[in-house]
Amino acid sequence: MNENKKITDGNYNQLLAVKCINGTFVGTKTENIISYKGIPFVGQQPVGELRWKAPVDVMPDDGVYEACHFAKLSVQDISISNDQGEDCLYLNVWRADDTSAAKKPVMVWIHGGAFMAGGTGIDLFDCTNLAKEHPDMVFVTIAYRLGALGFLHLSHLPDGKDYQDAQNVALLDQKMALKWVHENIAAFGGDPDNVTIWGESAGAGSVTMQPLISGSRRYFKKVIAQSGAPSQTNSLEESIATTNDLMAALGCKTVADLVKVDARTLIDTAAGVVALRMFPVRDGRILPLDPWEAYANGAAKDITFLQGCNKDEMNCFVADWTVEGFKAWAADRKTKKYAQLLTDEERAKLESFCKEGAVEDWEPDSRLFGHSWFIEGAIKMSESQTMGGGKSYTYFYRVESSDPIRKSAHFEEVPIVFAHPEFIEGRQYDATFSKIMRKMWVQFAKTGNPSLSAEISPDGKAKEWPLYDLRDKQVMVLDEFDIHPAKEADVKIVDWERTYFLTKYYML
Repeated sequence: MNENKKITDGNYNQLLAVKCINGTFVGTKTENIISYKGIPFVGQQPVGELRWKAPVDVMPDDGVYEACHFAKLSVQDISISNDQGEDCLYLNVWRADDTSAAKKPVMVWIHGGAFMAGGTGIDLFDCTNLAKEHPDMVFVTIAYRLGALGFLHLSHLPDGKDYQDAQNVALLDQKMALKWVHENIAAFGGDPDNVTIWGESAGAGSVTMQPLISGSRRYFKKVIAQSGAPSQTNSLEESIATTNDLMAALGCKTVADLVKVDARTLIDTAAGVVALRMFPVRDGRILPLDPWEAYANGAAKDITFLQGCNKDEMNCFVADWTVEGFKAWAADRKTKKYAQLLTDEERAKLESFCKEGAVEDWEPDSRLFGHSWFIEGAIKMSESQTMGGGKSYTYFYRVESSDPIRKSAHFEEVPIVFAHPEFIEGRQYDATFSKIMRKMWVQFAKTGNPSLSAEISPDGKAKEWPLYDLRDKQVMVLDEFDIHPAKEADVKIVDWERTYFLTKYYML
């Protein structure tokens, strides 16, 4: 790893330097884009005694530091990167090198990865291409603690009274990063009063949870959520059971025991024992016990949303895990949750829905979990936000990849919105469609409305995106050669009778 170092000899390019509260950071320039990588947004990294503690705010610092290299990823599966550590709370900024005096809208990306993987030091999330295409924007990517380091319930343990935040400490990391952006982004040419938080999958879940966290809403005005919602949470009971299972596997009985376990052992053990069971927690303290009710009661009515889902969400898990691997996982998950929680009537409804049109034996379960984990939550977000008097622009992504299993799977649109076609496997998508999609995202971040006039639309044709409403439930259908608005009933995103009830079960 190349580390960002303190510059003590005064030998740096002042044209690439930005003075922030916690230091002056010197970036690097590629063509006309300046990037600042690995800027800490906390005063102390969450190591040692600060493991499982709320993030520490920055302190004023007159030092000058390099900002040339991505920081470590939060500890996770070692196959993803060798560059990992608990000292992971950093962010990155991209801006065009221009002389504009106007404050630029800001888009802050929160990455996904099932709350247990991913990070900002990944080439796919490099925003150089986005900043080139949209030089009138500032782009930021932020990190947060993952897995057992970010979502481990501890306050129920005998010595857990000092760890009241542990189950949602990663959400507080995100909030702290947004605070840093609010207080420092003007120095990069960004407008702190026009910030959009933006994420996919667990990142989308995160950006739909931030508006519900006390004090967080002051740091942003808009939310873009791609395939994620507050459905991606655990109850207190689920989180405590997960902690207890992990502790038993580690041979630990107290927080003091856990603190002694090195991060690598902690994460590797969790992967084998509680994989895909660690999510943010509806604790009634940091997150409300019922996020849907909070939105429906107007908790975020002043925040405008753009959100949606993909037609074949879970198919990527089938492709990535292999058909047999997915079937085994689905059978286990259904045994532990599906069979115990659902009524006989609900199971019958779901089984009839999931079997419709199925050809391959994995398709019913892919349909079930695609709806349970992603699709219903996206529509429930639009419903709840609209009920609460807020605005929501909703999309349904139907562009199919060349992979016969993936089709319009989870994550397929991410390389498109990041302008990284080299990360798209198989055929390339239509370039004009890709530019339109990015333009709508950016237009929303600028104005709070993703509609495009003919003058600014890449194909020269106006794209009028209607607000979601409780009567017609209008959405924007993202087809590769036919972007168009439609009533939800005409495209049938959810089955209101047979699947919509899934939202009450959160992560089934």
